[in-house]
Amino acid sequence: MEIIRENCGLAGVFRNKRAAEILHACLFSLQHRGQEAAGIILGKDDSFSFHGNRGLVSEIFTSQVIKSMEGDYGIGHVRYSTTGSNSSRNIQPFFIDYKGQTIAVAHNGNITNSRILRSKLENQGAIFQTTMDSEIILHLLVRSRGRDIREKLAGTLKQLKGAFSILVFVQDKIIAARDSCGFRPLSIGKLSDSFIVASETCAFDLIGAEYVRDVEPGEMVIFSDSGIDSYKWTENIKKSHCIFEFIYFARPDSCIFGKSVYLTRKRLGENLAIECDFTADLVMPVPDSGSIAAIGFSQKKQIPLEFGVIRNHYIGRTFIQPSQKMRDSGTRIKLNPVKSIIQDRDIIVIEDSIVRGTTCRNRIRALKDAGAKRIMLGISCPPIKFPCYFGIDFPSKEELIANKMSVEEIRRFLGLDGLYYLSLKGMLDAMMLPAEDFCTACFTGRYPIRPDFSFNKSQWERKDGCDS
Repeated sequence: MEIIRENCGLAGVFRNKRAAEILHACLFSLQHRGQEAAGIILGKDDSFSFHGNRGLVSEIFTSQVIKSMEGDYGIGHVRYSTTGSNSSRNIQPFFIDYKGQTIAVAHNGNITNSRILRSKLENQGAIFQTTMDSEIILHLLVRSRGRDIREKLAGTLKQLKGAFSILVFVQDKIIAARDSCGFRPLSIGKLSDSFIVASETCAFDLIGAEYVRDVEPGEMVIFSDSGIDSYKWTENIKKSHCIFEFIYFARPDSCIFGKSVYLTRKRLGENLAIECDFTADLVMPVPDSGSIAAIGFSQKKQIPLEFGVIRNHYIGRTFIQPSQKMRDSGTRIKLNPVKSIIQDRDIIVIEDSIVRGTTCRNRIRALKDAGAKRIMLGISCPPIKFPCYFGIDFPSKEELIANKMSVEEIRRFLGLDGLYYLSLKGMLDAMMLPAEDFCTACFTGRYPIRPDFSFNKSQWERKDGCDS
């Protein structure tokens, strides 16, 4: 229902003759993580091939393109631009030629000290080809002092702050690494004798690969003909997994951070049902984001579940549209109420979140126009009051409805008969990992990492500050 964006999905493969097909399938599985652009780089002996463009994976990688790409190892990327404009220059993987070798990087997350690093590099003579923070990694890498790629990359990563799950492509190797907090997911799979890396395990399912394990926070994993080598590039590990990956972003058929997204979302709905005292004739989700939580809510409350709105699956997700006017137009045609189900009934609508509230308000009005008698809304997370700096494009604090209004004021603004947000405790209790392993800054304002003040100084000057 709401407009939320996440930036990017990653896929990698090492030593498979069908590398282009495998990466294509993996990126197709990860399309929900970014729908602006996609790219693949493949290596074969001393040569490489690259193809990328703006648009959807199915549009960019036709069968002819896949057949033309040669190589048995490589990395791929799907993108939404939280940092850097939606420009063809910013298509990843981004690659350079350095001392006769090709080096490429694909990145998911936000580097929060990117402006300071970029300014420093430019003062040293670096020329940037893109506006994305990911390019900084390459500039730091080629300047890094080290005996080999492992030491050079470790030296690079130690200069970065914020969220970064990355894949690096070098001659005869691919490398996977995560930041010390592990904000964004990254998993390792095995397909026969080949290794696969992907942001989510749903990519493994499509190609028949077996999930092996996650890349750990603060870990670097090098895939080469010598096998797999694992290194801790930092000892300063403080897990801060993005809790919104479970609430909204990851596909429900994925396991992230080692746990099932489906089961976690169902538990969120169950805890919501325990906390709120709503009763009605039926429970209905907002497809697809509220569907799994609605199942848990319905079963716990023992209220029938009905699909009172139907999603048009032949349009893109509304949050990928580049302008607010286009997004609003998209939401009007995306979901259509089923009058025969909701007319003259009290209904409980289950949704994952409310961001600005404008889209939600339009949906509630459409349900009333379709004849719903009373409408109550249950949200499977607490109110979002603070922006995210780690890879989710939440708007500024001033645009977040829960930062400006109380729950009762939001209820009246949306035109609801009842509104209930899951408590912070209820949300954390639904997670199948320790509460301290999660970043909840968008709800609490307590950020696990402080970005440089040039990132957006005004939004960091809060009396409660942030954790360092």
